[in-house]
Amino acid sequence: MSFVVAIDGPAGAGKSSVARAVAMESNLTLIDTGAIYRCVALECLRQACRLDDEVACATIAANIDVSFELVSGQHRILLGGIDVTRQIRTEEIAARASQLSKSAALRQELLALQRAFADESQGVILEGRDIGTVVFPDANLKVFLFADVRERARRRKGDLENRGESADFDSILRMIQERDKQDSERDIAPLRPAEDAVQMDSTAKPFEDVVADIVRLIQHARDKVNTEATSTRPGRCP
Repeated sequence: MSFVVAIDGPAGAGKSSVARAVAMESNLTLIDTGAIYRCVALECLRQACRLDDEVACATIAANIDVSFELVSGQHRILLGGIDVTRQIRTEEIAARASQLSKSAALRQELLALQRAFADESQGVILEGRDIGTVVFPDANLKVFLFADVRERARRRKGDLENRGESADFDSILRMIQERDKQDSERDIAPLRPAEDAVQMDSTAKPFEDVVADIVRLIQHARDKVNTEATSTRPGRCP
């Protein structure tokens, strides 16, 4: 089984950027599960598929061609071999992905895909909302990253402005609050920390410190795996 690190948390807590940096530092393959849902949302939009048509959306998810690549230190998301990294980061796609995540049939299709990605690598880091509770409940390390909602809205506003997009703080704040409500109250795989997750507040914590703390946790988890493997290895006969 791959060495698995799960990072869960609400929208805007910094999961994606933290996971990217940690993956580079710890030599882990990054699997952005949120991006997978966003790719499904984008494909549904392209095919004019209604989001309340669970069968049609699940069929799209079952046949989705998503891949990840690292180019010059930048992680890219490909849909059908085409780079859609920027296209899937809009607020419209985020809202559609959140709505799609309520579908049990669609989640089941993507659950298999996420586990298949992990099986193809020696070590992976996945970030999302139910990685440690549903996708990989036996992950070697689970982190629940969170931050104050106003700080998350401020960060999101900054991200949009850095991309040259207009951003209204109050609108972003309301959207994040609505997203939190949807994610935490949905019947299927609601957003919540796993019982054995390390909970980390990133509100006033420098980005570099968050990354360094998780890298240290990963090293401890790896040391534990190595120790357990050594202790269970059959001894040689004299």
